[in-house]
Amino acid sequence: MSVFAQIWIIAKLEIRRAFFSRRALWVYLLALFPAVIFIAHGIETQIRRQRWTSHGITDPAILQTFSPGLTDKEVLAKASDPLMDREWETRRRIKVNENEEKRVTVNRRTLGYFDGKQRVLFEFEDGKLVRTGRNGLETLEEDRKVFAGVFQYFYLRLAVFFGCLGIFINLFRGEMLDKSLHFWFLAPVRRDVLLLGKYCAGLIASAVIFGTGTLLSFIALVAFQDRVAVQTYWSDDGPYQLAWYLIATALGCVGYGSVFLAAGLLLRNPIIPAVVMLLWESINGFLPDLLQKLSVLHYLQSICPVPAPMDSNVPPLLRMLLSPAAPSSAWVAILGLLSVTALVLWAATHAVRRLEINYGTE
Repeated sequence: MSVFAQIWIIAKLEIRRAFFSRRALWVYLLALFPAVIFIAHGIETQIRRQRWTSHGITDPAILQTFSPGLTDKEVLAKASDPLMDREWETRRRIKVNENEEKRVTVNRRTLGYFDGKQRVLFEFEDGKLVRTGRNGLETLEEDRKVFAGVFQYFYLRLAVFFGCLGIFINLFRGEMLDKSLHFWFLAPVRRDVLLLGKYCAGLIASAVIFGTGTLLSFIALVAFQDRVAVQTYWSDDGPYQLAWYLIATALGCVGYGSVFLAAGLLLRNPIIPAVVMLLWESINGFLPDLLQKLSVLHYLQSICPVPAPMDSNVPPLLRMLLSPAAPSSAWVAILGLLSVTALVLWAATHAVRRLEINYGTE
């Protein structure tokens, strides 16, 4: 029997354990959490759109003609039927002279209209328009940027990272805790073949779980958007972006999976490699170019089709931690990540050959 056939047989035997291990069921919560958030956001946006539309849509051209100084009666005469009409009184201090102040009552009013895309608020004081505010529904373009941020800052850095920790650490370390690893070592199969078979099982499980989470999140992103905008996006670069998000997810499982599989062979406590790896990924922006290329996250962020948004008010130190450093081209990133993974698996095969089982110390 060929080596590849042996690897596949081991993978098929291990894949059920990788999918349904009791120690890794929380991985599903990590994978599905962003989809739940985007579904909730989409439902909330849809409710707001229906509520605002139920009061009628006002021609945007009319709303643009309103300038400060108009009275509320003039605005009502042109636009009529506001979405919102709220009146109240406030007290304000005004200076009479340098030494004297007095309190006056100001009659305030806010009229709101919906132009089909955003809610326009006109604020009046004593019957005169003083300011205009706009509160729009999130557009597909805005939500795409939010998705890019969630995908890079949460999904890759935390969900895939800790999900692979839960799945791949248990492939060897979990069997040591269950005192069942010796059955595999008694089988007539080389240990490096056993390792690759277990790795394939974990890779299939993690890629399916987190790939499904990415797909569901993307569907939730576009499901509640304007149909015309979605059709335009889907006929343009929508499929391209979805494909690269799925590729980034799968490669995240490839890279992190190899690291945590090796860690499960070498270390008893999974917290130690998780903390070290998380710290290494976090300080990637401070490292020299050569060391940056030893980071899984560096390659994954280079693959992402949309750069993650960054608030201009973020402190420079935090900005450096969150921003990718000199991203590589997509294909260079893929080859670089596969090279790092191959190097880690090569080291793991040497470690598994020297592994001695002593359940008494586990």
